[in-house]
Amino acid sequence: MLKPGIAIFRSFDKELARAFYVDYLGFSWDSEHQFGPNAPIYAMLSRDGCTLHLSEHYGDATPGSSMVVEIGDADAFLADLRSRGHPNANPDIQELPWGRQVKVADPFGNTLSFVEPKATT
Repeated sequence: MLKPGIAIFRSFDKELARAFYVDYLGFSWDSEHQFGPNAPIYAMLSRDGCTLHLSEHYGDATPGSSMVVEIGDADAFLADLRSRGHPNANPDIQELPWGRQVKVADPFGNTLSFVEPKATT
């Protein structure tokens, strides 16, 4: 039995990551691990059943990675983002053949595409 995969995104700064993923995207910073006081951070985040990991460890992930997250209501999701605001993000809804997408890039060059799938008839 397969369960949903968990994306690992490369990050470089804990405070920038928290500001983007927690304050702006609304994820919970569930836990983090460091092997020592100056070691890179590995963090686990979640929101509404979506889980992702952030790693400052070289080799865990490549900057510029992408992830698609299915959402139920693109309008409500975008309204939530706009209510939180971010100085470097101003996403909108893109109408695509497979659904409605809200695409955002994190401060480390990773891209998250939040997609409300097109209804099938």
